[in-house]
Amino acid sequence: MGNKTKASVAIGVAVGVMMSFGAQAEGLVKYQIKGDTIAASLTGKAGDPVNGRKVAIHRKKGNCLACHVMPVPEEQFHGKVAPDLGGVAGRYSEGRLRLQVVNPKVINDDTIMPAFYRTDGLHRVTKKFQGKTMLSAQEVEDVVAYLMTLK
Repeated sequence: MGNKTKASVAIGVAVGVMMSFGAQAEGLVKYQIKGDTIAASLTGKAGDPVNGRKVAIHRKKGNCLACHVMPVPEEQFHGKVAPDLGGVAGRYSEGRLRLQVVNPKVINDDTIMPAFYRTDGLHRVTKKFQGKTMLSAQEVEDVVAYLMTLK
């Protein structure tokens, strides 16, 4: 393979990686993934943990309870197919949790957890939800702020 071909392949791979991990559809906040984190807030400000708790347990928003046991005793029917979120802030950094909420496939390609802030590369999306994220950038930050309270 000649140098020109190698350079073309390298550029193609780099563009493919950028498109897969962080290239945003129009209207989405751009973010940068470093390692297994998104270090910077999507909104440039801290999230609201009280609202984040509401979003996380809302059955039509975050719906974290569908898969995770959470320290939310007033809610019934916690899922048990994903890790218990009690103490999650002691196990992961804020940036790691942000990436997990934004697009968990970056961390674990086999996960069944949905990407809450992604519109591209998804499968079987109902027409009314095409081009829309499950959570807004602020809701992502609020959920992350709430998760960070779970020491």
